[in-house]
Amino acid sequence: MNLREYIKDNLIILDGGTGTILQAKGLKSGELPERWNVTHPDEIIELHKAYYDAGSNVVNANTFGANILKFSKAELEEIVAAAMNNLKAAREKSTGTQPKWIGFDIGPTGKMLKPYGDLDFEDAVSIFAESVRLGVKYGAELFFIETMNDSLETKAALLAVKENSDLPVFVSNAYGEDGKLMTGADPAAMVALLEGMGADAIGVNCSLGPKALAPIVESYLQLSSTPVMLKPNAGLPKVVDGKTVFDVLPEEFSEEVYSLVLKGVRAVGGCCGTTPDYIKAVKNKVDGMAVQPITDKNITCVSSYSHSVCFCDKPVLIGERINPTGKKKFKEALKNNDIDYILKEGIAQQEKGVHILDVNVGLPEIDEIAMLTTAVCELQAVTDLPLQIDTSDPLAMEKALRRYNGKAMLNSVNGKEESMRAVFPLAKKYGGLVVALTLDENGIPETAEGRVAIARKILDTANEYGISKKDIIFDPLALTISADKNAGRETLKAVSIIKNELGCHTSLGVSNVSFGLPNREIINSNFFTLALWQGLSGAIMNPYSDEMLKSYYAYCALNGLDDNCAEYVSFTETLPQTVTTAQAVTLAPKEESATGLKRAVIKGLKEQAAVLTDELLQSREPLDIVRNEIIPALDEVGIGFENKTVYLPQLLMSAEAAKSSFECIKKAVGTNKPADKCSFVIATVKGDIHDIGKNIVKLLLENYGFDVHDLGKDVSPEAVVEKVCELKAPLVGLSALMTTTVPAMEETIKQLRVKAPWCKVVVGGAVLTQEYADSIGADKYAKDAMETVRYAEMQNAECKMQN
Repeated sequence: MNLREYIKDNLIILDGGTGTILQAKGLKSGELPERWNVTHPDEIIELHKAYYDAGSNVVNANTFGANILKFSKAELEEIVAAAMNNLKAAREKSTGTQPKWIGFDIGPTGKMLKPYGDLDFEDAVSIFAESVRLGVKYGAELFFIETMNDSLETKAALLAVKENSDLPVFVSNAYGEDGKLMTGADPAAMVALLEGMGADAIGVNCSLGPKALAPIVESYLQLSSTPVMLKPNAGLPKVVDGKTVFDVLPEEFSEEVYSLVLKGVRAVGGCCGTTPDYIKAVKNKVDGMAVQPITDKNITCVSSYSHSVCFCDKPVLIGERINPTGKKKFKEALKNNDIDYILKEGIAQQEKGVHILDVNVGLPEIDEIAMLTTAVCELQAVTDLPLQIDTSDPLAMEKALRRYNGKAMLNSVNGKEESMRAVFPLAKKYGGLVVALTLDENGIPETAEGRVAIARKILDTANEYGISKKDIIFDPLALTISADKNAGRETLKAVSIIKNELGCHTSLGVSNVSFGLPNREIINSNFFTLALWQGLSGAIMNPYSDEMLKSYYAYCALNGLDDNCAEYVSFTETLPQTVTTAQAVTLAPKEESATGLKRAVIKGLKEQAAVLTDELLQSREPLDIVRNEIIPALDEVGIGFENKTVYLPQLLMSAEAAKSSFECIKKAVGTNKPADKCSFVIATVKGDIHDIGKNIVKLLLENYGFDVHDLGKDVSPEAVVEKVCELKAPLVGLSALMTTTVPAMEETIKQLRVKAPWCKVVVGGAVLTQEYADSIGADKYAKDAMETVRYAEMQNAECKMQN
């Protein structure tokens, strides 16, 4: 039976937890559960059969962590072959009569991707691809990507499946209590990315119980035109009589899941703490109920790693300044590979209020393919605005689009067959909102009707590639009125027809209309206003033009798109001050008196931070720079992170900029310690190879001046104790991602209490809660990296007082 067809009209019952059940069956602390496919096949078959018998349509093989980072190629193939054979045997033995499919489970690598970590995107794709090919070889019927907390890693896994298989693929992400992924993506960003890339079902799993995940699931249902799935935990974990248990029982679990099925969820199961009893309770609760129809939400949007930007009622501003056309300094920056110039331009435009950044680096003298990819990746490291990838070179477009973290805007395609055949396959594979220029082999039609005819042709061709009109935005081309007095009128007419007759969105490069005329801003701003009233959805414009912004904010206020005229009022308050591009990049976002170095650290500008630090060292003491520039900048970003106004990528890039600054200070003072704080031993516990959280904490602690000793991952209790005793360290941080490795954390704490009773223990990780941390004897549960820093600062102060 075809799963893609089945899910259109039927509710899919998924399976439940694996690791927590194997732990109860005797999986030892630190033992990799995937090896049980080979060493304990009967136990695995029994578990899979129990899920099928409970009513699961899809059961995933025990392959969550089966990848070449954990196993050699030979052992990986042995494990995958055994895993798939175990699942096939379970299906054959099951007494359930429902349709059944064999899923290949794919979990995260446990590493953070560049620029925030050390794993390259293409390496991540290769790691997942190795597992995918084995899954296909040994009989997988679908791929199930789950528990992903980073949008870029999610993309890498989905791309690996798409490039190595034609099987269905379900994708599920793990959200925190703030409703975002660890790296900052909200549901709208993930829906845009995953739908754009063609996932067959998308949704949410792990982290929390069904009640806590309900608001996130409801967001998916409002936004997604793709089936939505849910696999929550059985609530939160706690330790009772030395065993890990969860606080939501099967009946309550099934009630909560049932309420979300009523709202439209199409596939349901469970994650940590759930068992076949939970799945059976869900099956009994939803059995026989009619499914809600899956509707096309018809949302035209782009996204970044953090959020989406929709083309709906309110017009979208696209900053035009990252483009060498007519810009001598920008051309020189490109020739000199001056990426910092591009980054500062992007940040400055963001502060002027644009919603999307156009990125064009086309210059004959440079390698556009390499430069465009670099510019896109570096910009995404310092700004969370979605990007418009602007190039006429399909190879450059694909390379940049492949690395883009989100759903990009693609500028552009046109009505020429050659153009459409080059660009539409890229949009279909990677997802994207395609800017379509209304020109073809015969040029640009003079009339609106001629341009609309080309638009219809483009829509028909896009449909051949399975690209909906919601993913096409037309540019009916503003031509200069100095050459044709009717040019402006025909463009405005085309905007109106495309909106009202074709039902599509439009964008314009507004300033072209005034080419060759004096005082161009007068023409540009008035033409912009007229276009907005004709229904223009977005504009590529100069955000440093007050006249253009006056038109925009006045239009929004007059058209009921600005509550209490708040944005208009805020904008007018800036008008007395004339802010140039150069000034814009040297002012801090909230404090105009902040120094350039402080700002560089806040914005994550590594190269600029180093240059400014060297300059300051000519006139100021190193410790003064640390105390009055770097640490206040880190504090500002840290407070933003704690208040959920800054997200992990921004926090990490700020820390990297501070690190660049510290490197300069170290050279100046001839020491590796720019600040004098206590030793802090940090490790991921025995059996756990996931070190993302640990590495984030390490980076921040080092920037705050702590003497961090990183023992790495999969570290035994004895090794932790030995290092703490050697250093007489007052602080140790322990990290664990998986419930199966928490016992190793507990054992480490027990040994520390005996041999290093003076040492305070901080614990963190996705599976931990305050109650759980208390039950294993930790001194501090830190829900994020900044909370660890705050606790360490407090303990360091106490140590100084005692000494």
